[in-house]
Amino acid sequence: MSTSTADERARAGETLLTDEEYRERLIELPPSAKLVAKVLESDSPLSQGQLAEESLLPDRTVRYALNRLEEVGIVGSRYSFRDARKQVYYLHR
Repeated sequence: MSTSTADERARAGETLLTDEEYRERLIELPPSAKLVAKVLESDSPLSQGQLAEESLLPDRTVRYALNRLEEVGIVGSRYSFRDARKQVYYLHR
């Protein structure tokens, strides 16, 4: 999917979270957000549709989970290189 590494994202000005910060922010979120984060840990970046397929959650639930994850700064997004109409999501780790 993406060839960007954590070092490249850090140079681009994106905030990377330590394991402790990541866990603290994640602990108060709903289970759907935790599942989406777990899917992104294993395969990233993914589109909303890919996340729904991998997590077996409805699109609407994935959208809600992504919004919550973005609010607390766990997930970032960018436009897909393959299809500029879609956004892909990745963890700030």
